[in-house]
Amino acid sequence: MFGCGGTMARHCESGDRVEVVIVTRGIPELWPDEVISQTRREARAANQFLGVKKVHFLDFPAPKLDQVPMHVLADSIRKVVLDVRPHMVYVPHRGDIHHDHQAVHRAVCVAVRPTPDYTVERVLSYETPSETEWAASGDDAFAPNVFVDISACLDRKLDAVSHYRSQLRPPPHPRSLETIRVMARLRGSVVCAEAAEAFVLVREYLPRSTPGAQRRP
Repeated sequence: MFGCGGTMARHCESGDRVEVVIVTRGIPELWPDEVISQTRREARAANQFLGVKKVHFLDFPAPKLDQVPMHVLADSIRKVVLDVRPHMVYVPHRGDIHHDHQAVHRAVCVAVRPTPDYTVERVLSYETPSETEWAASGDDAFAPNVFVDISACLDRKLDAVSHYRSQLRPPPHPRSLETIRVMARLRGSVVCAEAAEAFVLVREYLPRSTPGAQRRP
């Protein structure tokens, strides 16, 4: 939501079916049950506001994905992929400072491997405020090469994000509504748009019969 909520809004407004996978659940040693319940209510409310059809909760332990075998994580995500059969998948950036984001990125890349009977047409990684920009520079630094104009959807994204009260912080924190708006303006300026979201193209496949460009946001 924080990274691609505007693009999600565009998909929903275009009539695309959008489903969200929330991979982790906070471990009780760090977050009591009432906090977990609150964040789930916030997630459902935010996604429902945008028009998301379904939210999948996989309940892997956060922040302990590094203790989950990669094949177990990938297989769980793969089951959702085969059930939903999406044309496009959005995933956290591989270079995020949060190791759970790194694990999800790797697992998704495994889960969406092309097969003869089904291939995801486009995989994009998004930036997450307070996770992507705080990572070290290097080969895994976020270098966007895809930009989605969300000028008409920015306010709707911010309204959806505002449901995540437990996750928001006052400005100038990266997870403040003010900073999210400023970042959208900054990303938009790169492509001469009022507002945009930035992505890194992980993989794209253009089938012969159904051009993938028709499904882009």
